[in-house]
Amino acid sequence: MTTANAGVRDRYSAVAIALHWLIAALTLTNIGLAWYFDDLTGLARVAPTQLHKSIGITVLLLSLLRLGWRLVSRPPPLPAGTAPWERLLAEAVHGLFYVAMLGLPLTGWAMVSASPLIHVFPIKLYNVVPWPAIGPLTSLPHDQMKSAHKALALSHGLLGKLTYGLIVLHVGAALMHQFVRRDVIVSRMIPFLRRA
Repeated sequence: MTTANAGVRDRYSAVAIALHWLIAALTLTNIGLAWYFDDLTGLARVAPTQLHKSIGITVLLLSLLRLGWRLVSRPPPLPAGTAPWERLLAEAVHGLFYVAMLGLPLTGWAMVSASPLIHVFPIKLYNVVPWPAIGPLTSLPHDQMKSAHKALALSHGLLGKLTYGLIVLHVGAALMHQFVRRDVIVSRMIPFLRRA
């Protein structure tokens, strides 16, 4: 096996790289949108909230695709010298990212379904594609709908905070690997980055 061929297997696949960066960009966009519309009231809040919903559903679909791809195309192994605690932490952070990437849009979808406003502002992806509400939640009695909405909003908010922490850990680890250890970890996910 040539050195060039050996190097290919310690990078993520092109599909995994594309999905990683697309989901990351959409997630950061949705965080920014949430911060933006959180201070808005009335009709000014509708358009950014609808866009937030569209991006959230897109992240859900892409995350399911990414999870499926990960099952058929295993990620490259960590370098041989990686300490056991680092392996455990890396696996935990990646696992929790999947919890957040799936949990945030699912709780958001459920939360807006458990609101009387779903009948006024149905989910329409990018103002083009109708997306169904979660039927049983839309027909709950008022008190139950209010309780469900509150619980789902709390879950959505907690998953958001988890995501903030994971982003800090993930970016911090990437910077440490790239600029302190100067190893190959980051170059596995950034195609144009020179390898250490």
